[in-house]
Amino acid sequence: MRTILLTTAFIFSLTHIFGQAENAKLKISHLTGDFYIYTTYNTYQERKVPANGMYLVTDDGVVMFDTPWDTTQFQPLLDSIKLNHNKSVVMCFATHWHSDKTAGLEYYRQRGIKTYTTALTDVLSTKNNKKRAEFLMANDTVFHVGQYSFETYYPGQGHTEDNIVIWFKKEKILYGGCLIKGADDEDLGYLGDGNVTEYASTLKKVQKKYRKPKFIIIAHSDWKNINSLKHSLVMAKELKKKN
Repeated sequence: MRTILLTTAFIFSLTHIFGQAENAKLKISHLTGDFYIYTTYNTYQERKVPANGMYLVTDDGVVMFDTPWDTTQFQPLLDSIKLNHNKSVVMCFATHWHSDKTAGLEYYRQRGIKTYTTALTDVLSTKNNKKRAEFLMANDTVFHVGQYSFETYYPGQGHTEDNIVIWFKKEKILYGGCLIKGADDEDLGYLGDGNVTEYASTLKKVQKKYRKPKFIIIAHSDWKNINSLKHSLVMAKELKKKN
């Protein structure tokens, strides 16, 4: 009887935990090694949309790629990272000017975190009254943090005029942000600030430069499907034909 009661209690506790997880505002998933994907949510066209970012735990601190879209999750993300890894975030990069990437830049800068965007992103952020970074990259740049290195790359216009990707050569991780869409997506998403004629050539440059990635991290869809870049290129080519 005691075993049955304990089992029932255990099942109830799991149900309660997973029920909370389903409604969580912040989710963190392990990618590989010291790489983690964090997901926050916001409402777009009357539906709840996930926004994926990434962080890397290094010997010299944590590097964050893009900021939470949900403004209530700026500090909870920092707290979760500190609790889980006993390290602080030291750098944060935003991959284009839209709020789902830049919203937390000012908040993190005020907390002593070095924030980065390209100079072009800063121009567009200023023009559109978005949050800005403290440090600007004029060109593609290689960074070395602790035992890791990565490079930023601007392949051209696509989702926005300024979208960049980030490549981790040793680990073969391609962080594509909003430029790359999900393998199951039916279209390229919001293109109000995009370039439909250049989108395909921009994706082709990424595909040619970074061959055989092991992981492709995208912003608003399933990042576990490695066919996302290939599918995005097909959609971009079809879109170009229509315009």
